[in-house]
Amino acid sequence: MDTLSISSHYLNQLSFTSEELATIRAIGEYRGKQDLYAKQSPEALENLRTIAKIESNESSNRIEGIVVSRHRVEEIINHPKALLKDRSEQEVAGYRDALQLIHESAEYMSPLSCNIVLQLHTLICRYSANPGGRWKPTDNEIIETLPTGEKHIRFKAVSAVQTPYAMNDWQDAYRDGIQKLDPLIVVPLAILDFLCIHPFLDGNGRTSRLLTLLMLYQADYQIGKYVSLERVIEQSKETYYEVLQASSLNWHEGTHDIKPWLHYFWGILIKAYRELEEKVSDIKGGRGSKTEMIRQVVNSMIGPFSFSNVQAQCPTIGRDMIKLVLADLKSEGKILLQGKGRGARWVNPTTPPFGIRYTPRKNN
Repeated sequence: MDTLSISSHYLNQLSFTSEELATIRAIGEYRGKQDLYAKQSPEALENLRTIAKIESNESSNRIEGIVVSRHRVEEIINHPKALLKDRSEQEVAGYRDALQLIHESAEYMSPLSCNIVLQLHTLICRYSANPGGRWKPTDNEIIETLPTGEKHIRFKAVSAVQTPYAMNDWQDAYRDGIQKLDPLIVVPLAILDFLCIHPFLDGNGRTSRLLTLLMLYQADYQIGKYVSLERVIEQSKETYYEVLQASSLNWHEGTHDIKPWLHYFWGILIKAYRELEEKVSDIKGGRGSKTEMIRQVVNSMIGPFSFSNVQAQCPTIGRDMIKLVLADLKSEGKILLQGKGRGARWVNPTTPPFGIRYTPRKNN
């Protein structure tokens, strides 16, 4: 398919401004600091990895309107045999398994193939009634619901009949392109093409974010280990949909403009790397003690949270230390305690209510 953004036909026509090339170099420089961060603060980074896994699962599902409380997300992630109560928890468990596979085996999942894409989709659907791991059997459209309630077609995806062929072309084009051009160009364009093909009836958005993590890992961009890219995307969700729509316009004709999507993708990576750099700087400056780690976890909580929620995200810190910091935060007026005993919950008065629901988007 010459319409693919990662086809040789399309890639050969690309040109970049000096500012765009400087952005690519800047992200590459961040990559060069990864090993240094890991050597400087291994304990702190281990805590960040624990938090990132929870936030990635929570945010990627919530983008699609799948909302599960932070407490339950932690239980499902930390206890694989936990009883799943409903479809939303089944989605969380499936995403957990797919994330785990990527975190543990990304280097062995190369070269990227259609079979790997199908495997990831199988995992996110493994606890659901409808099995995954197969291309869509019927045509699908990306539908947007307007504030008025009116629905309109935002994008007409590749037909069901053409999808297997389109995905094979996608696989081959990605393998070829990643050998020739900077991954920071090829990876985001491959994700754009995947979303335009929309190969599954359900789970395309979540699969695309898993593929993003996998592709970046294989290109040695390890930021997704320590900062949830899914959370950063969720924080700019409206922009995410706007740039996706802008760059998918005329995709079928191969005359689409990939720049809005590229700029957004690069911005996500820069924001995530700066967040990591800031946390590492806190550690080096003496502010990254166990006390500061606990405070950062508390600040990241949305809505009511329990002692066990904090403990799950600080696995290397003892209970007594966590209790002490929570008491200090309470005396400072930064958190409030609601209830008593096992049902007691802490609340950060500066964050919105827990469990905010987003309007689900069909076929994403």
